Amino acid sequence: MAHALPSLLLVDDEPHSLAAMRMALEDDFDILTAQSADEASALMEEHFVQVIFCDQRMPGRTGVEFLCEVRDRWPDTVRIIITGYTETNDMIAAINDAGIYQFLTKPWHPDQFLMTAKNAADLFRLSRDHDRMSLEMRYLSRSVESKLETQRKALREGLGFEKVLRAPNSPLNAVIEQARQFASFDVPVLICGEAGTGKAAIARAMHYSSLRSDRPFFELCCTSVDDDLLEIELFGAKRGALAGAQTNKLGLLQKADRGTLFINGISDLSPRLQLALMRFAKTGSFRPLGAHEVQRSDVRLITGSNLDLREEVSGGRFRADLYYAIGQITLAVPPLRERLGDLPILAQSLLFDAANAHGKPVQGLSDDVLEFLETYDWPGNLRELENEMVRMLIFSQDPILGPELISRHILQASPNPDGPAPAVDAVLTGSGTLKDRVEHIEMRILRETLTRLKWNKSRAAAELGLSRVGLRAKIDRYGIAEPVRAGAKDEREE
Repeated sequence: MAHALPSLLLVDDEPHSLAAMRMALEDDFDILTAQSADEASALMEEHFVQVIFCDQRMPGRTGVEFLCEVRDRWPDTVRIIITGYTETNDMIAAINDAGIYQFLTKPWHPDQFLMTAKNAADLFRLSRDHDRMSLEMRYLSRSVESKLETQRKALREGLGFEKVLRAPNSPLNAVIEQARQFASFDVPVLICGEAGTGKAAIARAMHYSSLRSDRPFFELCCTSVDDDLLEIELFGAKRGALAGAQTNKLGLLQKADRGTLFINGISDLSPRLQLALMRFAKTGSFRPLGAHEVQRSDVRLITGSNLDLREEVSGGRFRADLYYAIGQITLAVPPLRERLGDLPILAQSLLFDAANAHGKPVQGLSDDVLEFLETYDWPGNLRELENEMVRMLIFSQDPILGPELISRHILQASPNPDGPAPAVDAVLTGSGTLKDRVEHIEMRILRETLTRLKWNKSRAAAELGLSRVGLRAKIDRYGIAEPVRAGAKDEREE
Protein backbone atom coordinates (compact mmCIF):
# COMPACT_ATOMS: atom_id res chain seq x y z
CA MET A 1 0.00 0.00 0.00
CA ALA A 2 1.43 3.40 -1.03
CA HIS A 3 1.94 5.98 1.69
CA ALA A 4 1.02 9.65 1.50
CA LEU A 5 3.90 12.04 0.93
CA PRO A 6 5.09 14.03 3.96
CA SER A 7 3.68 17.56 4.07
CA LEU A 8 6.06 20.52 4.12
CA LEU A 9 5.55 24.30 4.40
CA LEU A 10 7.91 26.79 2.71
CA VAL A 11 7.84 30.40 3.95
CA ASP A 12 9.71 33.15 2.09
CA ASP A 13 8.69 36.62 0.92
CA GLU A 14 10.60 36.23 -2.36
CA PRO A 15 8.63 34.31 -5.03
CA HIS A 16 11.75 33.11 -6.88
CA SER A 17 13.13 31.58 -3.66
CA LEU A 18 9.85 29.74 -3.09
CA ALA A 19 9.92 28.45 -6.66
CA ALA A 20 13.50 27.18 -6.25
CA MET A 21 12.71 25.41 -2.98
CA ARG A 22 9.57 23.84 -4.45
CA MET A 23 11.52 22.55 -7.44
CA ALA A 24 14.05 20.86 -5.15
CA LEU A 25 11.43 19.12 -3.00
CA GLU A 26 8.19 18.63 -4.93
CA ASP A 27 8.93 15.06 -6.05
CA ASP A 28 9.25 13.84 -2.48
CA PHE A 29 6.87 16.07 -0.51
CA ASP A 30 3.42 17.68 -0.54
CA ILE A 31 4.37 21.37 -0.69
CA LEU A 32 2.58 24.37 0.82
CA THR A 33 3.95 27.89 0.29
CA ALA A 34 3.48 31.22 2.04
CA GLN A 35 5.02 34.66 1.56
CA SER A 36 4.54 35.95 5.12
CA ALA A 37 4.27 34.69 8.68
CA ASP A 38 0.57 35.56 8.83
CA GLU A 39 -0.18 33.63 5.64
CA ALA A 40 1.83 30.69 7.00
CA SER A 41 -0.13 30.73 10.28
CA ALA A 42 -3.39 30.55 8.32
CA LEU A 43 -2.10 27.50 6.40
CA MET A 44 -1.03 25.81 9.65
CA GLU A 45 -4.61 26.20 10.90
CA GLU A 46 -5.96 24.28 7.90
CA HIS A 47 -3.28 21.66 7.16
CA PHE A 48 -1.33 18.91 8.89
CA VAL A 49 2.30 20.09 8.41
CA GLN A 50 5.27 17.94 9.37
CA VAL A 51 8.21 20.21 8.45
CA ILE A 52 8.64 23.99 8.01
CA PHE A 53 11.44 25.82 6.15
CA CYS A 54 11.19 29.52 6.97
CA ASP A 55 13.28 32.49 5.83
CA GLN A 56 14.54 34.65 8.71
CA ARG A 57 14.30 38.08 7.06
CA MET A 58 10.70 38.86 6.05
CA PRO A 59 8.46 41.93 6.25
CA GLY A 60 6.36 41.88 9.40
CA ARG A 61 7.27 39.03 11.73
CA THR A 62 10.70 37.43 11.33
CA GLY A 63 11.23 33.75 10.83
CA VAL A 64 12.26 33.28 14.47
CA GLU A 65 9.12 35.06 15.70
CA PHE A 66 6.91 32.88 13.52
CA LEU A 67 8.66 29.66 14.53
CA CYS A 68 8.27 30.61 18.20
CA GLU A 69 4.51 30.68 17.56
CA VAL A 70 4.73 27.31 15.79
CA ARG A 71 6.64 25.84 18.74
CA ASP A 72 3.85 26.92 21.10
CA ARG A 73 0.87 25.94 18.94
CA TRP A 74 2.17 23.01 16.85
CA PRO A 75 5.12 21.64 18.85
CA ASP A 76 5.41 18.40 16.84
CA THR A 77 6.23 20.20 13.57
CA VAL A 78 9.97 20.18 12.80
CA ARG A 79 11.22 23.78 12.37
CA ILE A 80 14.10 24.83 10.10
CA ILE A 81 15.22 28.42 9.45
CA ILE A 82 16.99 29.80 6.38
CA THR A 83 19.24 32.86 6.56
CA GLY A 84 21.32 34.75 4.08
CA TYR A 85 23.26 36.50 6.83
CA THR A 86 26.17 35.28 8.94
CA GLU A 87 24.69 36.39 12.26
CA THR A 88 25.88 33.41 14.25
CA ASN A 89 24.92 34.75 17.66
CA ASP A 90 21.44 35.58 16.40
CA MET A 91 21.03 32.08 14.99
CA ILE A 92 22.15 30.43 18.22
CA ALA A 93 19.58 32.54 20.06
CA ALA A 94 16.98 31.54 17.48
CA ILE A 95 17.66 27.84 18.01
CA ASN A 96 17.15 28.33 21.74
CA ASP A 97 14.11 30.61 21.49
CA ALA A 98 12.14 28.77 18.83
CA GLY A 99 13.38 25.22 19.38
CA ILE A 100 14.71 25.19 15.82
CA TYR A 101 15.98 21.83 14.57
CA GLN A 102 18.49 23.25 12.08
CA PHE A 103 19.39 26.37 10.09
CA LEU A 104 20.53 26.64 6.50
CA THR A 105 22.50 29.50 4.96
CA LYS A 106 22.00 30.91 1.49
CA PRO A 107 22.97 29.93 -1.11
CA TRP A 108 22.04 26.31 -0.47
CA HIS A 109 22.62 23.33 -2.78
CA PRO A 110 19.51 21.42 -3.94
CA ASP A 111 20.90 18.05 -2.79
CA GLN A 112 21.75 19.48 0.64
CA PHE A 113 18.29 21.05 0.85
CA LEU A 114 16.54 17.77 -0.05
CA MET A 115 18.62 15.76 2.44
CA THR A 116 17.80 18.23 5.22
CA ALA A 117 14.09 17.95 4.41
CA LYS A 118 14.17 14.13 4.41
CA ASN A 119 16.03 14.02 7.71
CA ALA A 120 13.47 16.40 9.23
CA ALA A 121 10.56 14.26 7.98
CA ASP A 122 12.23 11.15 9.45
CA LEU A 123 12.62 12.98 12.76
CA PHE A 124 8.92 13.88 12.73
CA ARG A 125 7.94 10.26 12.02
CA LEU A 126 10.22 8.86 14.73
CA SER A 127 8.90 11.39 17.26
CA ARG A 128 5.32 10.41 16.44
CA ASP A 129 6.16 6.71 16.77
CA HIS A 130 7.79 7.38 20.12
CA ASP A 131 4.74 9.37 21.28
CA ARG A 132 2.42 6.57 20.19
CA MET A 133 4.44 3.93 22.03
CA SER A 134 4.61 6.13 25.12
CA LEU A 135 0.86 6.64 24.96
CA GLU A 136 0.20 2.92 24.65
CA MET A 137 2.51 2.18 27.58
CA ARG A 138 0.81 4.90 29.60
CA TYR A 139 -2.59 3.32 28.96
CA LEU A 140 -1.28 -0.12 29.86
CA SER A 141 0.26 1.05 33.13
CA ARG A 142 -2.32 3.64 34.14
CA SER A 143 -3.73 2.98 37.59
CA VAL A 144 -7.38 3.29 38.63
CA GLU A 145 -6.57 6.54 40.44
CA SER A 146 -5.06 8.16 37.36
CA LYS A 147 -8.06 7.09 35.25
CA LEU A 148 -10.40 8.76 37.72
CA GLU A 149 -8.23 11.88 37.71
CA THR A 150 -8.38 12.03 33.92
CA GLN A 151 -12.17 11.80 34.04
CA ARG A 152 -12.38 14.44 36.76
CA LYS A 153 -10.19 16.75 34.68
CA ALA A 154 -12.51 16.33 31.69
CA LEU A 155 -15.51 17.11 33.88
CA ARG A 156 -13.81 20.20 35.28
CA GLU A 157 -13.19 21.40 31.74
CA GLY A 158 -16.86 20.97 30.91
CA LEU A 159 -16.32 18.10 28.47
CA GLY A 160 -17.96 15.22 30.32
CA PHE A 161 -21.50 14.15 31.12
CA GLU A 162 -21.94 16.98 33.63
CA LYS A 163 -22.15 19.26 30.58
CA VAL A 164 -25.46 17.56 29.71
CA LEU A 165 -27.79 19.62 31.93
CA ARG A 166 -30.81 17.96 33.49
CA ALA A 167 -32.87 17.85 36.69
CA PRO A 168 -32.22 15.24 39.41
CA ASN A 169 -35.27 13.18 38.36
CA SER A 170 -34.91 13.77 34.61
CA PRO A 171 -35.99 11.09 32.09
CA LEU A 172 -32.59 11.74 30.50
CA ASN A 173 -30.80 10.24 33.51
CA ALA A 174 -31.34 6.66 32.31
CA VAL A 175 -29.91 7.56 28.88
CA ILE A 176 -26.85 9.22 30.45
CA GLU A 177 -26.25 6.20 32.68
CA GLN A 178 -26.28 3.94 29.62
CA ALA A 179 -23.94 6.31 27.77
CA ARG A 180 -21.49 6.26 30.71
CA GLN A 181 -21.38 2.46 30.57
CA PHE A 182 -20.91 2.35 26.79
CA ALA A 183 -18.29 5.12 26.74
CA SER A 184 -15.36 2.96 27.85
CA PHE A 185 -16.15 0.15 25.39
CA ASP A 186 -14.58 0.79 22.00
CA VAL A 187 -17.72 0.03 19.95
CA PRO A 188 -19.76 2.20 17.56
CA VAL A 189 -22.80 3.93 19.06
CA LEU A 190 -25.95 5.21 17.34
CA ILE A 191 -27.73 8.09 19.10
CA CYS A 192 -31.33 8.60 17.99
CA GLY A 193 -33.53 11.57 18.76
CA GLU A 194 -35.29 14.55 17.24
CA ALA A 195 -33.23 17.46 15.90
CA GLY A 196 -31.94 19.70 18.66
CA THR A 197 -32.21 17.20 21.52
CA GLY A 198 -28.48 17.36 22.40
CA LYS A 199 -27.09 14.27 20.64
CA ALA A 200 -23.75 15.99 19.95
CA ALA A 201 -23.23 16.86 23.63
CA ILE A 202 -23.76 13.20 24.60
CA ALA A 203 -21.37 12.02 21.86
CA ARG A 204 -18.71 14.50 23.04
CA ALA A 205 -19.16 13.40 26.66
CA MET A 206 -18.75 9.75 25.64
CA HIS A 207 -15.49 10.56 23.89
CA TYR A 208 -14.04 12.39 26.89
CA SER A 209 -15.07 9.52 29.16
CA SER A 210 -13.33 6.92 26.98
CA LEU A 211 -9.74 5.72 26.64
CA ARG A 212 -9.53 7.90 23.52
CA SER A 213 -10.02 11.10 25.54
CA ASP A 214 -6.43 12.24 24.85
CA ARG A 215 -7.05 12.04 21.12
CA PRO A 216 -9.16 14.38 18.91
CA PHE A 217 -12.96 14.57 18.72
CA PHE A 218 -14.53 15.76 15.47
CA GLU A 219 -18.14 16.34 14.49
CA LEU A 220 -19.68 16.27 11.01
CA CYS A 221 -23.30 17.20 10.26
CA CYS A 222 -24.67 15.63 7.08
CA THR A 223 -28.01 17.45 7.00
CA SER A 224 -28.53 19.54 3.85
CA VAL A 225 -24.88 19.26 2.77
CA ASP A 226 -23.91 18.65 -0.86
CA ASP A 227 -22.89 15.04 -1.51
CA ASP A 228 -19.54 15.94 -3.10
CA LEU A 229 -18.60 18.25 -0.23
CA LEU A 230 -19.48 15.55 2.30
CA GLU A 231 -17.29 13.02 0.50
CA ILE A 232 -14.29 15.36 0.56
CA GLU A 233 -14.88 16.39 4.18
CA LEU A 234 -15.21 12.78 5.29
CA PHE A 235 -12.67 10.92 3.15
CA GLY A 236 -10.33 13.69 1.96
CA ALA A 237 -8.91 14.23 -1.51
CA LYS A 238 -5.65 13.45 -3.27
CA ARG A 239 -3.48 16.27 -4.57
CA GLY A 240 -4.79 17.30 -7.99
CA ALA A 241 -8.26 15.83 -7.48
CA LEU A 242 -9.67 19.27 -6.66
CA ALA A 243 -9.31 22.29 -8.92
CA GLY A 244 -6.48 24.51 -7.70
CA ALA A 245 -5.46 22.19 -4.84
CA GLN A 246 -1.70 21.65 -4.68
CA THR A 247 -1.72 19.40 -1.60
CA ASN A 248 -3.62 16.48 -0.20
CA LYS A 249 -6.87 17.43 1.55
CA LEU A 250 -7.14 15.54 4.83
CA GLY A 251 -10.57 14.12 5.59
CA LEU A 252 -12.06 13.76 9.04
CA LEU A 253 -11.48 10.01 9.04
CA GLN A 254 -7.75 10.72 8.83
CA LYS A 255 -7.78 13.71 11.20
CA ALA A 256 -9.66 11.70 13.83
CA ASP A 257 -7.21 8.78 13.76
CA ARG A 258 -7.15 7.12 17.23
CA GLY A 259 -9.92 9.53 18.26
CA THR A 260 -13.68 9.79 17.79
CA LEU A 261 -15.80 11.06 14.89
CA PHE A 262 -19.45 11.97 15.49
CA ILE A 263 -21.49 11.91 12.27
CA ASN A 264 -24.86 13.58 12.85
CA GLY A 265 -27.81 13.30 10.47
CA ILE A 266 -26.46 10.04 9.07
CA SER A 267 -29.85 9.17 7.56
CA ASP A 268 -29.23 11.99 5.03
CA LEU A 269 -26.21 10.22 3.49
CA SER A 270 -26.63 9.26 -0.16
CA PRO A 271 -26.54 5.55 -1.12
CA ARG A 272 -23.02 6.05 -2.54
CA LEU A 273 -21.66 7.52 0.70
CA GLN A 274 -23.54 4.94 2.76
CA LEU A 275 -21.64 2.23 0.87
CA ALA A 276 -18.26 3.98 1.37
CA LEU A 277 -18.91 4.52 5.08
CA MET A 278 -20.08 0.91 5.48
CA ARG A 279 -16.74 -0.29 4.10
CA PHE A 280 -14.87 1.91 6.56
CA ALA A 281 -17.04 0.83 9.49
CA LYS A 282 -16.31 -2.83 8.72
CA THR A 283 -12.63 -2.68 7.68
CA GLY A 284 -11.24 0.64 8.91
CA SER A 285 -10.09 1.45 5.37
CA PHE A 286 -11.15 4.17 2.94
CA ARG A 287 -10.09 5.76 -0.33
CA PRO A 288 -9.68 9.57 -0.58
CA LEU A 289 -11.13 11.25 -3.67
CA GLY A 290 -8.78 10.81 -6.63
CA ALA A 291 -6.52 8.34 -4.81
CA HIS A 292 -5.64 4.85 -6.05
CA GLU A 293 -4.31 3.52 -2.77
CA VAL A 294 -6.45 2.59 0.22
CA GLN A 295 -5.74 4.22 3.57
CA ARG A 296 -6.51 3.00 7.06
CA SER A 297 -7.56 4.86 10.19
CA ASP A 298 -8.46 3.81 13.73
CA VAL A 299 -11.57 5.90 14.44
CA ARG A 300 -14.43 5.26 16.81
CA LEU A 301 -17.67 6.12 15.05
CA ILE A 302 -20.55 7.65 16.96
CA THR A 303 -23.52 8.52 14.76
CA GLY A 304 -26.69 10.53 15.24
CA SER A 305 -30.04 10.26 13.47
CA ASN A 306 -33.25 12.27 13.67
CA LEU A 307 -35.13 9.37 12.08
CA ASP A 308 -35.75 5.79 13.19
CA LEU A 309 -33.13 3.98 11.11
CA ARG A 310 -34.95 0.66 11.47
CA GLU A 311 -37.90 2.17 9.61
CA GLU A 312 -35.50 3.67 7.06
CA VAL A 313 -33.97 0.22 6.51
CA SER A 314 -37.43 -1.35 6.15
CA GLY A 315 -38.36 1.31 3.61
CA GLY A 316 -35.21 0.68 1.58
CA ARG A 317 -33.83 4.18 2.24
CA PHE A 318 -30.88 3.11 4.39
CA ARG A 319 -28.46 0.22 3.98
CA ALA A 320 -29.09 -2.61 6.42
CA ASP A 321 -25.39 -3.56 6.57
CA LEU A 322 -24.42 0.02 7.51
CA TYR A 323 -27.16 0.15 10.14
CA TYR A 324 -25.87 -3.02 11.81
CA ALA A 325 -22.25 -1.82 11.52
CA ILE A 326 -22.87 1.52 13.27
CA GLY A 327 -25.70 0.48 15.57
CA GLN A 328 -24.12 -2.14 17.83
CA ILE A 329 -25.26 0.13 20.68
CA THR A 330 -28.27 2.46 20.39
CA LEU A 331 -29.24 5.36 22.65
CA ALA A 332 -32.63 7.10 22.40
CA VAL A 333 -32.64 10.75 23.53
CA PRO A 334 -36.09 12.02 24.59
CA PRO A 335 -37.41 15.32 23.14
CA LEU A 336 -37.72 18.39 25.35
CA ARG A 337 -41.51 18.06 25.63
CA GLU A 338 -40.97 14.72 27.42
CA ARG A 339 -38.51 16.24 29.92
CA LEU A 340 -40.17 19.54 30.84
CA GLY A 341 -38.90 19.12 34.40
CA ASP A 342 -35.45 19.92 32.95
CA LEU A 343 -36.69 23.13 31.38
CA PRO A 344 -35.98 25.55 34.29
CA ILE A 345 -32.31 24.58 34.57
CA LEU A 346 -31.91 24.47 30.78
CA ALA A 347 -33.57 27.85 30.20
CA GLN A 348 -31.60 29.62 32.96
CA SER A 349 -28.31 28.11 31.74
CA LEU A 350 -28.95 29.04 28.10
CA LEU A 351 -29.94 32.57 29.19
CA PHE A 352 -26.73 33.05 31.17
CA ASP A 353 -24.66 31.65 28.27
CA ALA A 354 -26.31 34.17 25.94
CA ALA A 355 -25.79 36.98 28.46
CA ASN A 356 -22.05 36.16 28.67
CA ALA A 357 -21.72 35.88 24.90
CA HIS A 358 -23.42 39.24 24.27
CA GLY A 359 -22.11 41.12 27.30
CA LYS A 360 -25.57 41.88 28.73
CA PRO A 361 -25.80 40.69 32.35
CA VAL A 362 -29.13 39.50 33.73
CA GLN A 363 -30.24 37.86 36.97
CA GLY A 364 -32.57 35.21 35.55
CA LEU A 365 -36.15 34.37 34.56
CA SER A 366 -39.30 35.06 36.56
CA ASP A 367 -41.48 32.16 37.73
CA ASP A 368 -44.20 33.34 35.31
CA VAL A 369 -41.81 32.87 32.40
CA LEU A 370 -41.10 29.27 33.39
CA GLU A 371 -44.83 28.59 33.67
CA PHE A 372 -45.38 29.69 30.09
CA LEU A 373 -42.33 27.84 28.80
CA GLU A 374 -43.54 24.60 30.40
CA THR A 375 -46.91 24.78 28.59
CA TYR A 376 -45.28 24.79 25.13
CA ASP A 377 -44.32 21.62 23.26
CA TRP A 378 -40.95 22.86 21.82
CA PRO A 379 -40.89 21.18 18.39
CA GLY A 380 -37.38 22.61 17.87
CA ASN A 381 -36.18 21.23 21.23
CA LEU A 382 -33.02 22.76 22.77
CA ARG A 383 -32.18 24.81 19.68
CA GLU A 384 -35.57 26.51 19.79
CA LEU A 385 -35.22 27.13 23.53
CA GLU A 386 -31.76 28.64 22.99
CA ASN A 387 -33.12 30.96 20.27
CA GLU A 388 -35.95 32.02 22.56
CA MET A 389 -33.53 32.88 25.38
CA VAL A 390 -31.39 34.98 23.03
CA ARG A 391 -34.48 36.81 21.74
CA MET A 392 -35.74 37.54 25.26
CA LEU A 393 -32.30 38.74 26.32
CA ILE A 394 -32.14 41.21 23.42
CA PHE A 395 -35.50 42.78 24.28
CA SER A 396 -35.04 42.71 28.06
CA GLN A 397 -34.92 45.96 30.04
CA ASP A 398 -34.91 44.52 33.56
CA PRO A 399 -32.47 42.14 35.29
CA ILE A 400 -35.31 39.62 35.86
CA LEU A 401 -36.93 38.72 32.54
CA GLY A 402 -40.73 38.70 32.54
CA PRO A 403 -43.28 36.80 30.42
CA GLU A 404 -44.08 39.86 28.27
CA LEU A 405 -40.81 39.11 26.41
CA ILE A 406 -41.86 35.62 25.32
CA SER A 407 -42.69 35.01 21.65
CA ARG A 408 -46.41 35.26 20.88
CA HIS A 409 -46.86 31.67 19.69
CA ILE A 410 -45.47 30.42 23.03
CA LEU A 411 -47.67 32.79 25.04
CA GLN A 412 -50.69 31.46 23.18
CA ALA A 413 -50.09 27.95 24.48
CA SER A 414 -52.81 27.46 27.10
CA PRO A 415 -52.08 25.99 30.56
CA ASN A 416 -52.49 22.23 30.60
CA PRO A 417 -51.70 20.21 33.73
CA ASP A 418 -51.30 17.04 31.67
CA GLY A 419 -48.52 18.42 29.47
CA PRO A 420 -47.94 20.92 26.66
CA ALA A 421 -50.97 22.29 24.89
CA PRO A 422 -51.61 21.32 21.26
CA ALA A 423 -50.48 23.74 18.58
CA VAL A 424 -53.02 26.18 17.15
CA ASP A 425 -53.08 24.27 13.86
CA ALA A 426 -53.97 21.10 15.77
CA VAL A 427 -56.90 22.91 17.39
CA LEU A 428 -58.12 24.23 14.04
CA THR A 429 -58.02 20.81 12.39
CA GLY A 430 -58.99 18.76 15.47
CA SER A 431 -62.31 17.52 16.74
CA GLY A 432 -64.92 19.34 18.81
CA THR A 433 -67.73 21.79 18.13
CA LEU A 434 -67.08 25.04 16.33
CA LYS A 435 -68.00 26.97 19.48
CA ASP A 436 -65.53 25.05 21.67
CA ARG A 437 -62.68 25.38 19.18
CA VAL A 438 -63.27 29.10 18.59
CA GLU A 439 -63.39 29.72 22.35
CA HIS A 440 -60.16 27.77 22.83
CA ILE A 441 -58.37 30.00 20.30
CA GLU A 442 -59.98 33.16 21.76
CA MET A 443 -58.78 32.28 25.25
CA ARG A 444 -55.22 31.83 23.98
CA ILE A 445 -55.26 35.18 22.17
CA LEU A 446 -56.57 36.95 25.27
CA ARG A 447 -53.96 35.39 27.50
CA GLU A 448 -51.11 36.20 25.10
CA THR A 449 -52.19 39.82 24.62
CA LEU A 450 -52.61 40.49 28.36
CA THR A 451 -49.23 38.93 29.16
CA ARG A 452 -47.40 40.78 26.39
CA LEU A 453 -48.91 44.10 27.52
CA LYS A 454 -48.08 43.37 31.20
CA TRP A 455 -51.80 43.09 32.03
CA ASN A 456 -52.59 46.69 31.11
CA LYS A 457 -56.28 46.02 30.43
CA SER A 458 -56.93 49.37 28.76
CA ARG A 459 -54.20 48.76 26.17
CA ALA A 460 -55.29 45.14 25.71
CA ALA A 461 -58.93 46.14 25.17
CA ALA A 462 -57.90 48.77 22.62
CA GLU A 463 -55.68 46.34 20.72
CA LEU A 464 -58.37 43.66 20.64
CA GLY A 465 -61.20 46.07 19.76
CA LEU A 466 -63.08 45.42 23.00
CA SER A 467 -64.47 47.66 25.70
CA ARG A 468 -62.87 47.36 29.11
CA VAL A 469 -66.11 45.86 30.42
CA GLY A 470 -66.17 43.32 27.58
CA LEU A 471 -62.52 42.40 28.20
CA ARG A 472 -63.17 41.85 31.93
CA ALA A 473 -66.16 39.66 31.11
CA LYS A 474 -64.07 37.44 28.83
CA ILE A 475 -61.27 37.22 31.43
CA ASP A 476 -63.81 36.05 34.00
CA ARG A 477 -65.48 33.68 31.54
CA TYR A 478 -62.25 31.89 30.66
CA GLY A 479 -60.81 32.05 34.17
CA ILE A 480 -57.60 33.73 33.02
CA ALA A 481 -55.69 34.56 36.20
CA GLU A 482 -53.30 37.49 36.44
CA PRO A 483 -49.90 36.48 37.88
CA VAL A 484 -49.27 37.82 41.38
CA ARG A 485 -46.20 40.07 41.40
CA ALA A 486 -44.55 41.97 44.21
CA GLY A 487 -45.36 45.65 43.99
CA ALA A 488 -48.23 45.17 41.56
CA LYS A 489 -50.37 48.30 41.15
CA ASP A 490 -53.92 48.93 40.08
CA GLU A 491 -52.86 51.59 37.57
CA ARG A 492 -52.89 48.92 34.87
CA GLU A 493 -56.65 49.42 34.69
CA GLU A 494 -56.11 52.93 33.44
